[in-house]
Amino acid sequence: MNEFGALLRTARDRVRPRDLGLPAGGTRKVPGLRREELAAFAGLSVDYVMRLEQGRADNPSRQVVAALGRALQLSRAELDHFYRIAGHLPPTDLMVPTHIGPGVLRLLTRLSDTPVAVYDAAWTLLSHNVVWGAVLGPTPVGRAANVAWAAFTNDPSTVSAGGPEALTALRRAFVSDLRRTSARYPHDPFLRQLIADLRETEPVFARLWAEGGDASTYVAEGKTVTHPAVGTLTLDCDVLTSVDHDLRILAYTAEPGSDSERKLRSLAGQLSGLSSP
Repeated sequence: MNEFGALLRTARDRVRPRDLGLPAGGTRKVPGLRREELAAFAGLSVDYVMRLEQGRADNPSRQVVAALGRALQLSRAELDHFYRIAGHLPPTDLMVPTHIGPGVLRLLTRLSDTPVAVYDAAWTLLSHNVVWGAVLGPTPVGRAANVAWAAFTNDPSTVSAGGPEALTALRRAFVSDLRRTSARYPHDPFLRQLIADLRETEPVFARLWAEGGDASTYVAEGKTVTHPAVGTLTLDCDVLTSVDHDLRILAYTAEPGSDSERKLRSLAGQLSGLSSP
């Protein structure tokens, strides 16, 4: 076991399952998170987490370190140390922040009947709570986890339900937000490559980018989800901003007293009622 593996195991043992919204109760053989739980929250394979802990996987990427840091709820100082022992320089103010502070982490776990997800300033998914995954399905990985990329590369009918005008407004808002973010974090390699690839491969993005200074802001649309367990859910979406860490927080809610609210609470109740083996 190397230093990174030892710290990873120590941090995993320290996290309480309820801090990540996992159900309490049952018999647990480990004091903190199981490997499979950490792997699921970090978007990694269980085998890879095990190899990291045992020192059989060298040089984890910056993306892997960031994902583990979020899942383990590391402080900024702990995360910086994690980067260094993994062979990377810690993030700087010129890079898009990926750290999720404790207040936002509490939102993810305590809003147990509300689908909530956290995105960075480049609109890449960082984390979400359990009910978000249950309502919206498997977590996308790679470029697919960036909703700005998806807004220009996915089938338009899956991006916006509001028709061509709403789709154009949505895309224009993403271009404007990415322009502001790129000015704030000019040396972030993911962001620079994302914008370069969109300009090269997506003519609509290239045209909107060339038009320059648009002050549009992202306004999320509502969503209708057909869920296999509870049926159709009609949800509103709100976007909040965490100023301290420059994060975007998306929350889906149902109209009070509606059938969708009842179904959403029922689904959340089913999740919270699951007990650990």
